[in-house]
Amino acid sequence: MSQASIAAVLIVKNEAENLGPCLETVKEWVDEIVILDSGSSDNTESIAREYTDKYFTNDNWQGYGRQRQIAQKHVSSDWILWLDADERVTPELRQNIQSVLAENRQGLYSIPRLSWVFGRFIRHCGWYPDRVIRLYPTMLTGYNDAMVHEKVEIPQGQSVIPLKGDLLHYTYRDLNHYLTKSAYYAKMWAEQRQKRGKKSSLSQGIGHAIGCFMKMYFLKAGFLDGKQGFLLSVLSAHSTFVKYADLWIRSTTEPPEA
Repeated sequence: MSQASIAAVLIVKNEAENLGPCLETVKEWVDEIVILDSGSSDNTESIAREYTDKYFTNDNWQGYGRQRQIAQKHVSSDWILWLDADERVTPELRQNIQSVLAENRQGLYSIPRLSWVFGRFIRHCGWYPDRVIRLYPTMLTGYNDAMVHEKVEIPQGQSVIPLKGDLLHYTYRDLNHYLTKSAYYAKMWAEQRQKRGKKSSLSQGIGHAIGCFMKMYFLKAGFLDGKQGFLLSVLSAHSTFVKYADLWIRSTTEPPEA
């Protein structure tokens, strides 16, 4: 029996800085690379085309889940490995993925993700192993329609199998990148909740923010990650408050009369 084929699939926008280093970790062993761009203004496209002719665009943004669904339609391989441009496949992870392909062991596989934040790999704060479902047979399933924090749908009767080998995640370039990214996710979260008729209050935001810090820094031993663990816990609490505050503003305030 020949080894099953696999595609590395990415959805991107303005990832010129990250895309090349990411694809370097898979170019030698995947059968195809599929990239769906949502409207880059940098040289993401030219970099992508150095690695693949399966580069597509879709700037009709309907959320992360829908964009992943569109990207998956361009895959012809037996299996899919989902990557973000700021991630890197380690040799151990590659070896374990290839063992799955060699035996064509059907199922959904979760991968441990190790994040580099502000000069340090974060191994506590509840951030590691941060398992994400990224490997599965193309015809088995796909992502849901969520605007943000999209998830792979798990078919009835299927279990998620833990895979060994870290996926390195270089998530934030600097503090401004963190704040910009977290503000965008907070906006998407609030919009999604608002569409479902949900409301919030500032007291809810304060409570969830305090709970977030206590959980990350104390219960999840963020203090063992040094200054970065403290900073990340504070910033996560701030992001938590902001998303509830955003929803409160949307649901309880109105513009002044003309």
